Order: sequence, then structure tokens, then C-alpha cells
Amino acid sequence: MLTAETQIPTDLASRYLTQLCRHATAVATAGHRFRPHAGGDTPIRDVHPSAEASDTSGVIRFGPWGRCTLEAAATTLTVRVEAVDQEKLSRIQDIITHDLHRFGGREHPTVTWPEPAAPGTGATT
Repeated sequence: MLTAETQIPTDLASRYLTQLCRHATAVATAGHRFRPHAGGDTPIRDVHPSAEASDTSGVIRFGPWGRCTLEAAATTLTVRVEAVDQEKLSRIQDIITHDLHRFGGREHPTVTWPEPAAPGTGATT
């Protein structure tokens, strides 16, 4: 799997973590309307999201693409994405970035993704 990790400076890390996980849960329910998301022109019908979270950590699974783990600290939200290939990694990153910007309102969180790490390297570059 490819991985990429970013740290987002914010005093609202726990709030964003909770919102991202709640949104993924809403997407997973039958009542959510599928629509195009960031990074793609077509709806993401082939992905099956699920999420679990506490106030300080969460996991959003984008089955079968990969997953996103979240860690909230007092002034930082750490986001780590793992995916089966570069295309899926980019799509998950785009979805998370888009949703954070939408949830961010006036704060406008800055999300900068490094190049993904190859399998077995243990770190992003």
C-alpha cells in the first residue's frame, strides 16, 4: 500500500475528526445522495465508506480503496492515508481535503500532502 501523512495546524482538530467520521457514516447510509466528490467527475459508487471515532482518534475506511486514520491533538490534526494505488490515494486525499475545507468555514485549514511513501519505506517524503 502507498501512504501519505500530513499534519494540519488547527485548534479544532477534535471537531474536524468527528465531522469527517460522521460524514463518512452518513455517506454509508442508504439515505445519502451520491454525487461527484473532489478529484473525480463521477460519483464514488464503487467505494464503501465506514468510520469509527473517539474525540482523539478515528479511522475512515474507503473499501476497497484504502483507509484514513486521524489523530487529534490540542493544536494539530494528523491525517494518514493508505491506499492500494496512486489513483485511489489521490482520490482519498482529495475527498478528505475537500471535506476539511467545507467544514473549516472561516478557519480555512491548510492541507498540504507530501509525496506518498512506497510500500516498506515506513515514512513519507
